[in-house]
Amino acid sequence: METLELEKTQKQYITDINGNKISVILSINDYEKMLQELEELDDIRIYDEIKNSKQEHLTAQDVFNSIEAKRKIV
Repeated sequence: METLELEKTQKQYITDINGNKISVILSINDYEKMLQELEELDDIRIYDEIKNSKQEHLTAQDVFNSIEAKRKIV
């Protein structure tokens, strides 16, 4: 994934009557890159939260084995 370099991003600003920046206009390409990077950062945050939690975790294989064992009983 190509990362978004904010310094190189073409930006336009919308200002109020006092000249204060109130909005920004980005290209669709830059906007989509920004969304992808935010999603990736959110995934990393969630991963870190789960990794640092004290909850017991099961592997996918353990879950599949449990499901198969229950199917054999029924």
